[in-house]
Amino acid sequence: MNVDIREFTDNDVDAATAVWNEVVKDGQAFPQEETLDRASGAEFFKSQSFTGVACGADTGEILGLYILHPNNVGRCGHICNASYAVRSDMRGRHIGEMLVTHCMKKAKEIGFGILQFNAVVRTNESALALYKKLGFTQLGVIPRGFRVKDGHYEDIIPHYIELN
Repeated sequence: MNVDIREFTDNDVDAATAVWNEVVKDGQAFPQEETLDRASGAEFFKSQSFTGVACGADTGEILGLYILHPNNVGRCGHICNASYAVRSDMRGRHIGEMLVTHCMKKAKEIGFGILQFNAVVRTNESALALYKKLGFTQLGVIPRGFRVKDGHYEDIIPHYIELN
């Protein structure tokens, strides 16, 4: 599949918000519980250090996206954090991998030195496999750190990678 990844624009608000909200509503990976509307979506995506959208090269249709932002401030400001969302009908086509590798390059370009994921849910096997493949280091396990949509708790596994 031919995919282009580019910077988010105002024209992407509706499609990007729909992709983001799909993951939020699923309640299995993102900590957010509130969905975005057009106005809050535009504000949210524009407020990031970078928001990238994956588009079908032939169609321009948004297939997924990522947000990139600082994980902390001051003496820890060189560490960034990111979240990735792929449309459910597009999963399994390596779009997530394209988003993560693009994000790693963009983070380094912006000036970040480390990319850290605070809350990778243990049941998110595809994400865990991808981060291992890309060379991320697992930092340990936080037992019951994520409340799934149905109310039970799953472990989270923080990860990081140095952006050389």
